[in-house]
Amino acid sequence: MDSDTTATRSSASPRERRRADRRRRLRRDWPLLLMTAPAILVLGAFHYLPLLGNVIAFQDYSPFVGILNSPFVGFDNFQRLFGDPAFWNATLNTLYITAFQLVFYFPVPILLALLVNSLLSARIRLFIQSVVYLPHFFSWVLVITLFQQMLGGAGALNTFLRQQGLTPFDVMTNPDTFVLLVTAEGIWKDAGWGMIIFLAALSTVNQNLYEAAAVDGAGRWRRMWHVTLPALVPVIVLLLIMRLGDALSVGFEQFLLQRGAVGADASEVLDTYVYYEGVVNGDFAYAGAAGLFKGVVGLLLVLGANKVAHLLGEEGVYSRR
Repeated sequence: MDSDTTATRSSASPRERRRADRRRRLRRDWPLLLMTAPAILVLGAFHYLPLLGNVIAFQDYSPFVGILNSPFVGFDNFQRLFGDPAFWNATLNTLYITAFQLVFYFPVPILLALLVNSLLSARIRLFIQSVVYLPHFFSWVLVITLFQQMLGGAGALNTFLRQQGLTPFDVMTNPDTFVLLVTAEGIWKDAGWGMIIFLAALSTVNQNLYEAAAVDGAGRWRRMWHVTLPALVPVIVLLLIMRLGDALSVGFEQFLLQRGAVGADASEVLDTYVYYEGVVNGDFAYAGAAGLFKGVVGLLLVLGANKVAHLLGEEGVYSRR
């Protein structure tokens, strides 16, 4: 019977074999597919279905007449958009902050994971993970309030400097140091979350590799360079690609809450620009064009970064096959 099945498979065409493999996987994995169905429905309803609304970027859209009755204007909204200096200011701010955070924020979770993973005591590792990971659950309102209480004009640090007869320094309302401020806030809030991801990757490393490297005379630093870091490379590449795809979405709530303190010239990013043009000013079609531009650029960044990952021998977000 098995020989007949094998002979039948060998005589089948590649398309028939693929169909048979799909049917076999479906019979095997249908409970898992059933469990993921609610999440897929939510993703489709709240992420993919709203993509149809991007058509307003090509219309003179009015919410009073709806999408179906709003006239098409072609690329007029994009012509207005690309001729608006405020839009380019928001775009340059977004790219500048993204590049700065890639250099000074992205490596922090990796360094934390390497540091925590090197600790011998499991109890100390668990304690540090819990403490560093906790701010991830705080809202941006709370995070900014804490920074205001520490670094604001009447905060604890400046109060201490005044008591010592020293000159206080302005951080929370200084446009020149705004990129440092938002990066520090992001590190304090979300570095623990990134650390957990890299620790999960490190937990899959075969301990025999460390023992073999130690037998060959490799010290702690050489074991980290030749065993630990190569194990993190696929995760680093994946997260870097995803970060580049989200490069034009550096944050909405964080920047909106601090926009009034430092001014729009320093804090305006594409997300806040779309919000003020669309929701506040009511120009939904114009804001839709800005949002569509951001999405297309993000897609191109993901595809480009994934292609580079393939050239470097990594899988990236999706396989080359």
